[in-house]
Amino acid sequence: MKNRLLIITLIGFFLSSCATGVGSKGLFGTGVSIALDPRTVGTQIDDSIMQKSITAKILSKDKKYFLSVKTKVLDGRIYITGKVDAPDEKLYITKLAWETKGARSVRNDIKIKEEFNFSQSAKDILITSQLRTALIINKNVKATNYQIDTYKKIIYIYGIALTDEEKELVISEAKEILDVQNVIASILLVEDLRIQRE
Repeated sequence: MKNRLLIITLIGFFLSSCATGVGSKGLFGTGVSIALDPRTVGTQIDDSIMQKSITAKILSKDKKYFLSVKTKVLDGRIYITGKVDAPDEKLYITKLAWETKGARSVRNDIKIKEEFNFSQSAKDILITSQLRTALIINKNVKATNYQIDTYKKIIYIYGIALTDEEKELVISEAKEILDVQNVIASILLVEDLRIQRE
């Protein structure tokens, strides 16, 4: 009886260490037990593949990002944190993330190290807010599907369009904004994405 209890205790300990020992460092630095992960095993594998893919793309651009830029993928949603030297680097990394197969959304919280130019920044913020407002007002566009960044009067749009018509409409709205010098769009069609349905 004593031996049986010892064996059951050891098996229980082994199983519990397997479940809680394989954890991932969460987006905010907290450990998450794999046993509590609501994603299916298939989704976890897909997310892992996507995370390796985006990390490889970023590192192929420049090895200096190895320590300065971190990525996390949860259910096809990409989260990016870290620091880069210039805004165009942040925009490029965002573009790489959106171009990753299976990306459902991208949140880029990378900070810029360069000196702050208030006048230029104010103009860029105004352009971004004007386009954001135009997309929200336009009933033929799902505004929440787009991320907009403006740098030196160049608008960068990343997102997912439901149709070709919506994609063209978003680009057209951007080009109509006063003082815009160029519009660079990385807009994917929803039919081109791997979207898992539970």
